[in-house]
Parts: sequence; C-alpha cells; structure tokens
Amino acid sequence: MEATPSALPAFPETADIETSNDDYATRFKGATGAWMLAVQARLTRALLRNLPRGTLLDVGGGHGQLAYPLADDGWNVTVLGSAPSCRARIAGLADAQRCTFTVGNVIDLPYPDGHFDAVVCFRLLTHCECWPQLVRELCRVSRGPVIVDYPTSQSVNAIAPALFSAKKKIERNTRTWRLFRHAEVTGAFAAAGFRIIARRKQFALPMVLHRALRCAPLSAGLETLCRAGGLTALAGSPVILRAEREVT
Repeated sequence: MEATPSALPAFPETADIETSNDDYATRFKGATGAWMLAVQARLTRALLRNLPRGTLLDVGGGHGQLAYPLADDGWNVTVLGSAPSCRARIAGLADAQRCTFTVGNVIDLPYPDGHFDAVVCFRLLTHCECWPQLVRELCRVSRGPVIVDYPTSQSVNAIAPALFSAKKKIERNTRTWRLFRHAEVTGAFAAAGFRIIARRKQFALPMVLHRALRCAPLSAGLETLCRAGGLTALAGSPVILRAEREVT
C-alpha cells in the first residue's frame, strides 16, 4: 500500500532520503550492526509494550529499522518519507501490504491532528535543522505517545566533534549531526504540550568504537558491564525517549 506523488517534491528537510538508502544501511552491516539494531528495537518495543496495537506513523522510517519489527508486533504501520526513493528498503513490507508508504513533508505532516495511535521518528532529529518544528508535528498528529531517538552531548559523545575525522574514516559515510542536551529536547516537547515519560540510553560507549571493534560478542559484553555499573543510565547515547500529551 502506498501513496506517492508523480513528481519529486522539494521539501525543506529531507535528511531521511540519505538515511533510507543502501549506503547508509552499510553502517549497520554484519553482526555488530545487527546487534546495534536489536538493542534499538528491543528498547523501542518495550516503550510501546503497554499499548493496544493500532495505527503507528514512522516518520523518516524508510531505513526500515523499526518498520519491520513493529509491523511484526501487529502495528498498522505508515512510513512517511521525503521522496519515492525512501520506499526502497521497505519495499518488501509495502508490497506485502504490511505497511503503507507515503511521500510527505516531515515538518508539515499531511495528516489531521491526533490521526495516529502512536508516532515514532528515528535517525532524523539529529540531522534536521528545523528539529523543534519536527517535534511539534510529531506531537500534533499523535493521539498517543511519541517516541524519538537523539544523540546527547551529556555522554561520551561530547568528544564526538573532535573525533569526526576518525569517525568518517571508519564509517566512510558519516555526515555532520547535532548533539542535544536533554533539557532542550524536553523543552521542545513541552512547547508542543507533551511531557517526557521515559528515556532509555542505548550504549555507554560510542557506536563508532563498536564498529571499529567488529566483534559483536565483545561489544555486547562491554555494554552489559557498563549497564550493570550504571554508566549507561548516567551517560548513555543515543537516547530513546517516550513522550505523552499533558493532561489538562
């Protein structure tokens, strides 16, 4: 199922075109990449566990990192991408009518207020210049929770700008990105009438380190130790956040 215009629209924020392509997917290749995505999916599923399965919008989700597992969980998934090319990596899901793909503007979503039971947005906030507007739109179209991910400077990622050159050599397709402080993300959701319910930190150590190690069991073991020692809760990144509308 899909709805796509005949011509490529010129939207102001289109970072998901790149995060939805095959080159970007190579950042999660092999056993280490599969382990990283499994951590992300596990934490996200846990944040959605108490909800009845209904309609779910995955904004910028053409990378397929969550569309597949959430469809497997019984969600009626709609993926919105900035261009028809964003459909490629979820084509199997869409062709099997297990999700709907739509082309649209991520900061001016083509849906009425409260249209979805839940909204998720991953791999986009950090690359979006108009990220507060993106947050507002995610909140506007959800009648339930909004779940996003973001890298935080309140972690080992604080040294990431200094390591950008090394990171680019290892990952090869690294782009510039924004690090957030928790308070500014909280503020953006508050401005949209939402409050933070939960934050889940994914990794204590930089993801680029795990990619360099190329040993999923070692990475998993190191992260288990960090989580048990409280380091992940204190300074982990990226963060997966669940927010809900304030009750007035």
